Amino acid sequence: MHRVVLATGNRGKAREISQLLGPGWQLLLQSELGVRPVAETGTGFAENALLKARHAAAATGLPALADDSGLEVDALGGAPGVRSARYAGEDASDADNVRHLLEEMAGLPAGRRTARFRCVLAYVRTGDDPRPLLAEGVWEGAVATAPRGTAGFGYDPVFEDGQSGLTAAELPAGRKDELSHRGQALRVLRQLLGPDSSGVPGRV
Repeated sequence: MHRVVLATGNRGKAREISQLLGPGWQLLLQSELGVRPVAETGTGFAENALLKARHAAAATGLPALADDSGLEVDALGGAPGVRSARYAGEDASDADNVRHLLEEMAGLPAGRRTARFRCVLAYVRTGDDPRPLLAEGVWEGAVATAPRGTAGFGYDPVFEDGQSGLTAAELPAGRKDELSHRGQALRVLRQLLGPDSSGVPGRV
């Protein structure tokens, strides 16, 4: 069993990542190990993911995996972007962020509601790992005019998959894993980790 600290306290993310990685991985949430979040001072998803991974690895002495992801809306100039989790304020809930997004996009026609989910994963063996692994995934779609569906978390109820027209919160879990930005990034990461990544990962 490969023990990795996951640099988040978000149980929704942890659940998705654990399901996608499969057996052979034991994910430990940094919040459960008493590690406080690092300030996300990066200007992009890759910078923030690496900041979080290095911080978690240095604090615990374990290999660390970090996810930085968010929603990019074309009509809002790419916002909320790296501030997706804090779009309605520092202590905003998922519902607060969704409500704020819909208010910002009120009245926009379907053709101007294009958006994408973007995810960057960072994996490090140690806090000062000179060869961190970075993997990215992008999920194209649009922002719905109202929430639909009960699954998922974050912006899932208002993000419409570009292929099916269903929101991420309406999609069956398996189908979401196939399509999602996080699923794509994890598949890339497993390729980077090598042939043993279905169980105990190797190292390139």
